[in-house]
Amino acid sequence: MARAGPDPRAGRAAGASGRRADPPRTTGVLNSPMDSSHMGDDLDHVLFTEEQIHARLDELAADIWRDYQDKDVLLVGVLKGAILVMADLMRALPGSVPMDWMAVSSYGSGTKSSGVVRILKDLDTDISGRHVLIVEDIIDSGLTLNWITSNLRSREPASVEICTLLRKPDAAKVEIDCKYVGFDIPNEFVVGYGLDYDEKFRNLRDIGTLAPHVYS
Repeated sequence: MARAGPDPRAGRAAGASGRRADPPRTTGVLNSPMDSSHMGDDLDHVLFTEEQIHARLDELAADIWRDYQDKDVLLVGVLKGAILVMADLMRALPGSVPMDWMAVSSYGSGTKSSGVVRILKDLDTDISGRHVLIVEDIIDSGLTLNWITSNLRSREPASVEICTLLRKPDAAKVEIDCKYVGFDIPNEFVVGYGLDYDEKFRNLRDIGTLAPHVYS
């Protein structure tokens, strides 16, 4: 009788695929998604938790759907800050809505808007005759958004409105008519949920005020 060979299944910790089993995942702050507990003294205080942000976006989505469900609307996000706002806002809408993106330069790497705007990425979509809803992460001075709004209105859309997660009334240098506002906040430098300082802290799940020693 022939001797039986080795069991081909032996040593297959990952099952039928034959791949080596993944090492066990460790737990703890270093392996969890970035929230305020990761920031240490770089964050002065939390303004809004992830749960509060999502709850408010759900409310804004309901208002937007009520106003636009029977219209040819295009959501226009402003890169990079509005990426997370746009993603969660769109997922909260009960129906399909198209989106497009613009990228403009005005902030550089500091904490103040330069007031000088240039287009880095323009829309891929013709907005003539369409209803446009600009989606922003934050309105502070309003200079950049005022320029974007004027630029888009020159393209003869049916309408241009604005939705922003955050607004700083005390920082405004121009008046911006914003139809949908998530939260009004103090004139503080905030980070998280897409908002950055020098390209850092965008992936913070909460929104908080940056400690002055970080940028001073």
